[in-house]
Amino acid sequence: MPADDRGAPSIADGPRQTGRGAGWARGLARASERLETRFDAERDQLPLWLPVGLGLGIAAWFALPGAHAWTAFLLAAAAFLFAMLGLGVGTRWGKALALFAFAAALGCAHIWWKAERVAAPVLEYARMAEFTAEIESFQRLPARESVRLVVRPQEAGLPPRLRVNVDAEDAGPALQPGATVRIRAWLIPPPPMAVPGAYDFARYAWFHELGGTGRANTIEVVVPAGEPGWSARIAGWRQSPADHIQSRLSGGEGGIATALATGDQGAISEADAEAVRRSGLAHLLSVSGLHLTAAVGAVMLLTLKLLALSPTLALRFRLTVVAAGAGALAGIAYTVLTGAEVPTVRPWLAGILVLIGVALGREAITLRLVAVGALIVLLFWPESLAGPSFQLSFAAITAIVALHEHPRVKALLSRRDEGMVQKTGRFLLALILTGFAVEIALAPIALYHFHKAGFYGALANVMAIPLTTFVIMPLEALALLFDLIGLGAPFWWLTGQALSLLLHLAHAVADTPGAVALLPTMPMAAFALVVAGGLWICLWKTGWRRWGLVALAIGRAWALFPPRPRLV
Repeated sequence: MPADDRGAPSIADGPRQTGRGAGWARGLARASERLETRFDAERDQLPLWLPVGLGLGIAAWFALPGAHAWTAFLLAAAAFLFAMLGLGVGTRWGKALALFAFAAALGCAHIWWKAERVAAPVLEYARMAEFTAEIESFQRLPARESVRLVVRPQEAGLPPRLRVNVDAEDAGPALQPGATVRIRAWLIPPPPMAVPGAYDFARYAWFHELGGTGRANTIEVVVPAGEPGWSARIAGWRQSPADHIQSRLSGGEGGIATALATGDQGAISEADAEAVRRSGLAHLLSVSGLHLTAAVGAVMLLTLKLLALSPTLALRFRLTVVAAGAGALAGIAYTVLTGAEVPTVRPWLAGILVLIGVALGREAITLRLVAVGALIVLLFWPESLAGPSFQLSFAAITAIVALHEHPRVKALLSRRDEGMVQKTGRFLLALILTGFAVEIALAPIALYHFHKAGFYGALANVMAIPLTTFVIMPLEALALLFDLIGLGAPFWWLTGQALSLLLHLAHAVADTPGAVALLPTMPMAAFALVVAGGLWICLWKTGWRRWGLVALAIGRAWALFPPRPRLV
């Protein structure tokens, strides 16, 4: 305590402390007012951050080392939640940040609970084993000349589920889901990622309760398959069109046609798959929003045109609602047929909401729609967040919607009364802008997971997306439809020619010098900064979205020029 010359306490000390406390209070009040102004201006965007908070908690569970760290994260999220409720009592920003912290804690707890729930025994070491098992699923891999089985061993000492590859020449017609077989195979534990950020099969195997993988030396059917269950029937429905397509189209064209129709990429050769990845067209092989939109849109248009031929139906019923219902059923059937993977489930959920919006006469394609889809996927499949499929799918659709919601872009690309040349030019401009937005959004994800990214993907997509959406998929649908009456051959020939053009485009772009950027590894923190910066730019609408550029710049610089490791 300050003292005067006689050693007595100074009476000025009390007022100075009071003034300092009042200054802190005024500073906090001003900061609260500024935050409240910001959050009030962005009030329509605040719900978009709910799935981001959930994803943050899930990502923290994957990134942190163990149970102690996960518990610390949950406690920190809870402390932040109560701090925001206390400091921002009665304010929009306090409630929003508290809800974000709650979502983060929920995400971490949810993935932790699911990881414990699906825990199953895993092989401890590689070994040769002979065992009896029941076939659970069956998938052909023509490009590898093998068949992939998921089996349930009946002997003790083995994990409850194993994935075994069998040579195609040893896979007879009796190998069907539900059959009991005797297998002699070399088994290994699920392999982890080869390099940081690469595909982690061990993680996939854990959440799918696969205790090991291997290759069969011999396989013999002990008990033929009986009456198949629903999962076996769906697998059969999926395999039947795949076999039919490959009987009509051979080579790379047949493999890509199968992937477009069923999502099965097993018939695509490694050379073609690599060319498609290097050219930035890999999203065409994975059944996603593009394919589902084309299928649902075609069914809706066909239903609407056919029903409109009847004046009675046109006058008595809202044909738009009926067509939307038919499109919804087509979307459900297509999602089930293609295996209900995350890239298909996300657009299916979004498509259902869009169709509801169409029936109600409202615009449904917004970032809120994307947020709802992400929220549902993360609640049911939280482990999908760590995989490139989820990240690529949601990054692409978020970038596209955010771009087209921007007022300047919306004004530039909106429909207007103009000539055909201007309309065509505006359509091509929309494709180019969309392609660049998608490439910018997907490049960091591709570099992190695959350590390579295409430079010319935007230009390749300008040609490939219309070719796939408006030519290849309708022709393939017509070929399958006319095969029912034996008249599909001309359509298959046209489909093959269009697919040959797509493959030629992929190989031409992939072989162009400088087509691919390579990156040995990207630090996880740099990747997190890039993702955070991209979300900050896409999800806000006011001027402070520009602060995301800072995180993007730091993350990209860190990724391109990582610090050198110290050698011991």
